[in-house]
Amino acid sequence: MDTEGFQADLGPSEARASDGPSPSRGLLDVLAVAAVVLDASGRIVLWSPQAEQLLGYPAQEALGQYAARLLVAEEDFDRVLELFARVMESGEPWAGVFPVRHKDGSTRLLEFRNMRLTDDSGGVYALGLATDQAVLRQVERDVALSTRLVAQSPIGLAVLDTALRYVAVNPALERINGMPAHAHLGRRVRQALPFLGAEAVETVMREVLATGVPQVDRSVVGRTPADPDHDHAWSVSYYRLEAPGGTVLGVAASVIDVTDRQRAATEAYHARQRLALIADASVRIGTTLDLEQTARELADTVVPDLADVAAVDILDTTLHHAPGPGASAAGQSVFRALAVAAAYDTEAVAAADPVGEPARYEADRLVTRSVTTGTPVLVPHVGAEDLPRIARDEESAARLSRAGLHSYLAVPLIARGTVLGALDLKRLRNPLPFDEDDLVLAGELANRAAVSIDNARWYQRERATALTLQRTLLPQHPAPRPGLEIASRYQPAGAASEVGGDWFDVIPLAGDRTALVVGDVMGSGINAAATMGQLRNTTRALADLGLDPAQVLQHVDRSSTGLEQAIATCVYAVHDPHHGECRIATAGHLPPVLLRPDRPPALLELPTGAPLGVGDVTFHATTIRLAPGDQLVLYTDGLVETRDQDIDTRLQVLLDLLETPRPGLEETCDHLLSTLRHPDDYDDVALLIARAVG
Repeated sequence: MDTEGFQADLGPSEARASDGPSPSRGLLDVLAVAAVVLDASGRIVLWSPQAEQLLGYPAQEALGQYAARLLVAEEDFDRVLELFARVMESGEPWAGVFPVRHKDGSTRLLEFRNMRLTDDSGGVYALGLATDQAVLRQVERDVALSTRLVAQSPIGLAVLDTALRYVAVNPALERINGMPAHAHLGRRVRQALPFLGAEAVETVMREVLATGVPQVDRSVVGRTPADPDHDHAWSVSYYRLEAPGGTVLGVAASVIDVTDRQRAATEAYHARQRLALIADASVRIGTTLDLEQTARELADTVVPDLADVAAVDILDTTLHHAPGPGASAAGQSVFRALAVAAAYDTEAVAAADPVGEPARYEADRLVTRSVTTGTPVLVPHVGAEDLPRIARDEESAARLSRAGLHSYLAVPLIARGTVLGALDLKRLRNPLPFDEDDLVLAGELANRAAVSIDNARWYQRERATALTLQRTLLPQHPAPRPGLEIASRYQPAGAASEVGGDWFDVIPLAGDRTALVVGDVMGSGINAAATMGQLRNTTRALADLGLDPAQVLQHVDRSSTGLEQAIATCVYAVHDPHHGECRIATAGHLPPVLLRPDRPPALLELPTGAPLGVGDVTFHATTIRLAPGDQLVLYTDGLVETRDQDIDTRLQVLLDLLETPRPGLEETCDHLLSTLRHPDDYDDVALLIARAVG
């Protein structure tokens, strides 16, 4: 490398630093080239410091001596005189290797360059330039090796001076930049490669020049004339170049095209993201059997990782389990939006169909096409002509346009061969369009969610059926009875599968008496509700016979043999207002609570008995006084049982709540249910409160 070329490019500060004596530097200093001048007779008239360094003779010993006698062995004397004479006579230079004697007596092979000089008076002299042959050969090998390495390297290499102008580039960098070497030389990065982030690149190089600390594996992304239509990624390393004496020469840069590696890494990253999203969906979607909640979970899962705005639309026919695809004769489809989610506040949300309200979609809408065909619809780049087929009306289309909708994807929700609806995805701020990978991911999420949505809708149907059956079998608001004020409640379980087993009844009897019944069929669902209806009817029929409560339970127990879900608990009480007493028998049921105006609430101590359906069991009845103002609270275990507290603790909570009197029985029922129950409790509850009146 020609250091003079670098020095010519030094700025003012570098030029000031080079004024005055400076340490050795440059190729000549590495070679230690010695200069010796002989007069026409062969005497030494000039002797350089390098000559002293190379041959060992100081100037005072060498000057005035015959060079041949001082430096040449006797056997080479004639040859050196011949060469000297030839150069002096012909004026032609001579170059070659010649053995020279060192002051220490050793002989060294020196590489010579000899030439004749003429002064202004016509005198002739001989100039000899010499360096150690071994050192010269090493330098030649190093230069040759470096040149070949730079030229043949697959890595782009560049050298820039201290003003950050290109001094040299290798063929690999020519190919990377799409420019020949001469188009680089003398130009700065911003001038040669305007497409690249030149400002950032030059900032890093200036830092390297100032600190001397290399910058390794810096990422640069941009475009060059080699491929102006596509972004490439390069790994670039910078390090400062210094002469042997420490003078800063410039910056060297190595450039490796890592576009394929970065693309592979990006694809791997996106693949991990997709797997993580699917794993997240497996955990987040379908946590309950609530249809709306499941739809919200799906929408929340895909935002913002897959879409900026997501909507879950269900065919109205699937909600009501009606046959057919839900399309009208005109090709329209009636949908109901169950959930809309957005990554941020955006006008696009207002463009979506209102959650919970039915909406009629025209046949040409893309979401309608997705549902009717059962296939995804992908619009990578949304144009003005696409908006009317995405939005429900012109106003919504304008909102989507203002919000920046640029890519759209609709995926059908299909479970067990039935199209339930569609997952509607939009990208606004996310600059990437939906692609085939996104379509596959959305399809996988839609398939998983569709099964959960289908389970939820069937579950809700079962729950609605069980509730309808249960409420049909239960009595309506009990009519007033002689000597009693009555309030009742039935509250279904939060889960569909737990609905159906609890009941209460108020049965008029002869002589102004009243039978009060509360029972609980073990099990749940429609079968439990049906069994409950049979037991209730049986109890009512036996009550008309005027039997004692213990006998009623015994006959009910016998009649329940053979029922599919025959195990049940029950408390049966008969109130006689004329005698002010109540006969009570229980079949494995929790004890009623007796409230007297002047005493704290208490659980009645009654023979528990075995549940109905066990068979061959004797039941016992107990008589208690029921004066005016006294209250009897009958309930099923759903009122007090929880999974995190024992039953005794919960019964005490019930007693504590009843200790504070309420204005009326209806208020007492509401207070107990709101305090002891939660919306998602796993069991239903029947509650019956009777107060004796004068």
